[in-house]
Amino acid sequence: MKTITRAITITCVAALLSACADHADKIQGTYVSPVQYQDYSCKQIRQEMMRVSRKVNQVSGVQDNQASNDSAAMGVGLVLFWPALFFLAGHDQHGELAELKGQYDALEEEAIQKNCNVEKEIKAARKAEEERKAKEALPEKQRHLNN
Repeated sequence: MKTITRAITITCVAALLSACADHADKIQGTYVSPVQYQDYSCKQIRQEMMRVSRKVNQVSGVQDNQASNDSAAMGVGLVLFWPALFFLAGHDQHGELAELKGQYDALEEEAIQKNCNVEKEIKAARKAEEERKAKEALPEKQRHLNN
C-alpha cells in the first residue's frame, strides 16, 4: 500500500513540475516560413517587425511573470503547503511566444533576402527586451535587499 501511495505522489509531483512555465529567454521560436512575407515591401517588413517585436516584449513579460509565480508556488508547495502546487497550471504563453519569435525570425530573413535596411528596428527590439528585463529585475533586487 505504501508503495502505491509513493508512486502516485511521485507521479503527481512530476506532473506538476512539468507544468511550470519557462522564462521567456528559454523559449525558442517555432519555424515560420518567410514566404508569407515575400510580397511585403521593405517598409511593410519594418512595420511588421516593429509590431511583432512589441508583441514579443509584451508576451515575454507575461511569460516571465508566470514563470516567477510558478517558481514561488513550487517553493511554497514543496516546503510548506502542497495544495499550492495546484496553482502551477496558470497562463503559460509558451506557444504564442514561440510563434511570435518565429514570425520575427521569418521577417528578419525576408528583410535580408530583399536587402532591406532593418538594422534600426533590430536594435530597437533588442533595446526594448533589455529594458524589459532590467525593469523586471529591479523589483527582484529590491526584494533581496529587503530580506
